[in-house]
Amino acid sequence: MNVSALQNILFPPPPSIFVTTMSFITFGSLANAGFSELRGKHMQYSKFLNWNFNDQQSKRQQKQQKIIISSKIGMAILYTPAFLFGLASFLVFPDQGLRFFLIRLSLTIHFLKRVVEVLFVHKFGGSGVALDAAIPISLSYFLSTVTMIYAQHVSGEFPEPSIDLQYAGVGLFLLGIGGNLYHHYILSTLRRKGEKEYKIPKGGLFNLVICPHYLFEVLGFVGVSCIAQTPYTLAFTAGTTIYLMGRSYATKKWYLSKFEDFPKDVKAFLPFIF
Repeated sequence: MNVSALQNILFPPPPSIFVTTMSFITFGSLANAGFSELRGKHMQYSKFLNWNFNDQQSKRQQKQQKIIISSKIGMAILYTPAFLFGLASFLVFPDQGLRFFLIRLSLTIHFLKRVVEVLFVHKFGGSGVALDAAIPISLSYFLSTVTMIYAQHVSGEFPEPSIDLQYAGVGLFLLGIGGNLYHHYILSTLRRKGEKEYKIPKGGLFNLVICPHYLFEVLGFVGVSCIAQTPYTLAFTAGTTIYLMGRSYATKKWYLSKFEDFPKDVKAFLPFIF
């Protein structure tokens, strides 16, 4: 996409060192995390807790060194600060029109949904979350939410982009959040009460890709980017896409290592492609 096309769909970069710096940091850190997943170095939560280590002695040593908290508490820590800031932003920032309202609302709904899922939808295994993974992930979500909303706030001084994508963005956001919720619900039905073991997910798009919930999460953030039309939000969405593609690939490898009957033709992230 050339510069003139970007100028038609994006606000100019705001005169803010904070936003500019965060654009590079956010994209770089998320992309690096995605490539780390591809290389076999995984964020230490859920099924990937201690999966980085090849021999049992290293696993035992790593587990002893880490502070492990329950999955429910750990995952709630991930999303709650970002949700609270989204909620507080309606009080902190003055009204700046429909676009600013929609970006705050979509981010608040996204993280509220994640908190509600952690509390009432997800059924967790016994693996837990490493505290030293939960804190930086939570901080990343929080800072990204702060920056997306602040970038929108300071972009209010610029003229609107000539191509308005905010209504298309609302549609994509709703499709993404609905598809993500649906596939999280399918995952929650795999275990009966008291069961902890993992199973091969089926139903929905799970027959085509092992992580359709990640695919719809990316779609939701594409919607957020269309609502915002700011360079920072685009950088965040691009970095998130790379990270979740890497995480999806690692998830497929994990299933292949655990289940001999795992279908080999199921893709990781994009149906029929990747």
